[in-house]
Amino acid sequence: MDVTVYGELRAATGEKTVELAGPVETVRDALDRFVDTYPRARSQLFDEDGEIRPSVRVMCDGERVDLGAECPPEAGLQLFPAMQGGHADETARLD
Repeated sequence: MDVTVYGELRAATGEKTVELAGPVETVRDALDRFVDTYPRARSQLFDEDGEIRPSVRVMCDGERVDLGAECPPEAGLQLFPAMQGGHADETARLD
């Protein structure tokens, strides 16, 4: 299974797309295997209780999915990590 990562997750994998070896049944299985393989990604995807962070987006073949969804071996997974909030630059406002 190919996993494409975005944002800060790329620092954890060193590449935009990585391959996970072996079969998985659900999206959660794939994420667990992903963070076992790339431990630095865990804090970007999961909170301290092991729950997926609310702002993390997980897609399977371009469709947003929940963690219990089936994940066929030929599927491609896309992971968008939690994004940090910013603030508007007051000097950049157009008046």
